[in-house]
Amino acid sequence: MRRLNILKGILKSTQTDKILISFVGFVFTAAFLIQIFDPNIDTYGNALWFCYAAITTIGFGDVTVVSPIAKIISVLLSIYAILVVAIVTGVVVNYYNQIIEIRQKDTMAAFIDKIQRLPELSNEELEEMSKKARKMVNGVRHH
Repeated sequence: MRRLNILKGILKSTQTDKILISFVGFVFTAAFLIQIFDPNIDTYGNALWFCYAAITTIGFGDVTVVSPIAKIISVLLSIYAILVVAIVTGVVVNYYNQIIEIRQKDTMAAFIDKIQRLPELSNEELEEMSKKARKMVNGVRHH
């Protein structure tokens, strides 16, 4: 639940939530228009199912459109879905990279602070610093 709240916060702070909300609205509108303009789609549920298949690019084939307007809407829906997935993925990955970078800087700042206070540190603190330094060196070698 905590991670879901973090994701929600990311989307809200970057205003990506507005993109997602507009996309969902577009999906429901597209389904409505497809139901109206396409003779193959007889219910709103089938229109939503078709939109799902178009968005995920799965294309089950159990529900298809034949009218030119419905085909154009399908193309727009697919393009919009690809763009939304790309934007949301980019925002979330960038946010997590920034969090990792901040944590690394904080860790490094604490480490430097301890180095500056070496004469004041206890043997246990020195041992802990030594272990962390070995971990950092080994981590750099493996990347």
